Amino acid sequence: MYLLGYDIGSSSIKAALVDAASGKPLAVVQSPETEMEMLAAQEGWAEQHPETWWNHLCLATKNLLLQTSVDPSSIKGIGIAYQMHGLVLVDNNQQVLRPAIIWCDSRAVEIGEQALASIGKEKCYSHLLNSPGNFTASKLKWVKEHEPEVFERIDKIMLPGDYLAMRLSGDIVTTISGLSEGILWDFLEERPSELLMDHFGFDAGLLPEILSTFSLQGKVSPSAARATGLVAGIPINYRAGDQPNNALSLNVLEPGEISATGGTSGVVYGVVDQPIYDSQSRVNGFAHVNHTPAQNRIGILLCINGAGIQYSWIKQQMAEANMSYHDMELLAASVPVGADGLRILPFGNGAERMLGNQAPGAQINNLQFNRHHKAHFFRAALEGIAFSFVYGMNILKEMGLDVQVIRVGNDNLFQSSIFSSTISNLMGSRIELIETTGAIGAAKAAGVANGIYASVREAVQNNHMIKTIEPEKMNDVYSHAYERWRKDLDFLGSGHQ
Repeated sequence: MYLLGYDIGSSSIKAALVDAASGKPLAVVQSPETEMEMLAAQEGWAEQHPETWWNHLCLATKNLLLQTSVDPSSIKGIGIAYQMHGLVLVDNNQQVLRPAIIWCDSRAVEIGEQALASIGKEKCYSHLLNSPGNFTASKLKWVKEHEPEVFERIDKIMLPGDYLAMRLSGDIVTTISGLSEGILWDFLEERPSELLMDHFGFDAGLLPEILSTFSLQGKVSPSAARATGLVAGIPINYRAGDQPNNALSLNVLEPGEISATGGTSGVVYGVVDQPIYDSQSRVNGFAHVNHTPAQNRIGILLCINGAGIQYSWIKQQMAEANMSYHDMELLAASVPVGADGLRILPFGNGAERMLGNQAPGAQINNLQFNRHHKAHFFRAALEGIAFSFVYGMNILKEMGLDVQVIRVGNDNLFQSSIFSSTISNLMGSRIELIETTGAIGAAKAAGVANGIYASVREAVQNNHMIKTIEPEKMNDVYSHAYERWRKDLDFLGSGHQ
């Protein structure tokens, strides 16, 4: 008996098969092997074709079944994790009306700011926990204003995970957690936000039916079975945004627990038991996977858009053709903390929420032609992303979150000792590196929903801890490097170029 999990990223689609009895993963595959293309017709835009996600989900599923030789009839549940905050639009024939506007697209920033000013900060924050910002609802308003002919044809709006569940089952549904990430959930009223829907002029019928995060959300259709190699009738039992799902995968479910990930974007995610918010809206609050009206479980999410995408850009532009990330790490380790004064600001992937929705772009500072070489760039790139995490974690500390223990997965930037040590030393945190992935977590969550596991704790209890990173006695060295980087950021924020 097996469980199938998907993690729908903006770079690739990952699929994992888990043995339900042991909780051990059989295999994890991804498609494509390289990164999926992002479309950017204008500066600050980021789109992808939903059909591309579906094609790679089909390829990943077929490869997974081929690699494991598992009989698809023995798969008893499917869980889906997905890139958050995206907008997929379909007509009444379930046909996509335009490319999806994805998480790092910045076009709706001004729309969200205008809505915040019009509705009022206190009202927005108390009901929504967030500014409408650059999230799904504001992106839909952009479509209404700029593509009215498309807007008029919309039957349902969906998040990326909702769309792929629709392709698998033919059913269009969503969750409270999903609506909250689109800033479409009212935490005071515990229902879809009439406040924001009315302000933007959206009909409530645009929203899909709402189901529990852990529930029967559809079954694989005969046509989807033919496309994927699965069998018809397999239940889809779980869906969640990638960051709440990553937290679940790392056993971060209760107040005081913290997870982090360093993928294309960087995220720190902490759970609290009351609807709190940042008065400057630099971080966001969403319904966690185990949130209910009777028991608040709010995920406080800090996002850094310019994270792994910056390091992959450095690799593409500067690394030799046969050089791996491990090779880059070894070379970067030959350079001392602070990269001999070379500093990189990684904010080149759209508007940064924690910087007040500014999009300052990336910067390379204090480059010395007779002193710096590739190794310095590799180290400065890793440190720049780590410094961004530290900057954001200090915001979380201001809000009362405890970041002394941070749980992270083993499939992202935290594999880098330079990256992890920089954060650990500056925050005084112990970082626990755990062998799991979002796709594995989604598979196990499906097992919770269909009764194979009694709880999420039981499902993830056999996670293997690879190692822990403890703070060293080098805080002065790291602090000096961080403060110089922080001055660069302050200078950039002051309006100087």
